[in-house]
Amino acid sequence: MKRQMILTLLVLIIGNIGALDTDSSQFIDHLIALTRPGPPEVIEDSETGNGVLFTFSTEYRSVGIAFAHENFTRVHHFEKLMIFEDQGPPSPSGKLPPPAYTDPKILFFAYTPPVDLRALEYRLVINGLWTHDPHNPLVRENPASGIVHSVVLLPDPPPAARLPVSRSNRHPGLSPGALYFNYSAEPGEIITVAGDFNGWDPFMYELREIAPGRYRLVLPLPPGTYRYVFFHRGERRTDPNNLNVVYDRLGSAVSEASVE
Repeated sequence: MKRQMILTLLVLIIGNIGALDTDSSQFIDHLIALTRPGPPEVIEDSETGNGVLFTFSTEYRSVGIAFAHENFTRVHHFEKLMIFEDQGPPSPSGKLPPPAYTDPKILFFAYTPPVDLRALEYRLVINGLWTHDPHNPLVRENPASGIVHSVVLLPDPPPAARLPVSRSNRHPGLSPGALYFNYSAEPGEIITVAGDFNGWDPFMYELREIAPGRYRLVLPLPPGTYRYVFFHRGERRTDPNNLNVVYDRLGSAVSEASVE
């Protein structure tokens, strides 16, 4: 019966999980065991890195989530968790009994943050209204807008999942007078970077795919501090590999790095 429950769960959640390992028995067992919503839970994976499971009550019509590293431009929607059990053997006439299921009355969303992101900031959209997560006591206030973001602290990713962070020439082995931009996405994507070093032109500098899904640009720059963002599929995004995020005078999030 448990195998049937697992297979049905996989069908229901395969489009909701992204890069998390949907075949992980540990993750599936955890989903099956859920009885009520609670605070976000970090799920560690030795190969794909860290994932986060968010849960909410089905008493609300709809729940969505948006992330700071995506500049809150995309809302990911929660799905209802339904656990279907084994139908049992067919009757002598060959007719299967009606399926039985457990409804834990939980909405959920499972997400894999960008590699090397150490703090996942987000806001919820509950029945169309933006708010922080009432299940999560850890919050951060945006100093420019005063808006409160919920925060999930993430452990270090496993070595196999790590990417080099965008960094300056103070790191040994890197070219002097340059910034190293790195980005992780699906293979064959177009990733560009714009900042105060090129007038925020989103088309001038394109990252090169150095391995499937891993993109890099080495940009020679004079000493100084620079602000920048990536552009991916038409969306403006801060650097997921750089924890130094600041806000411009319009309240938009931008990444900041230095060349020494």
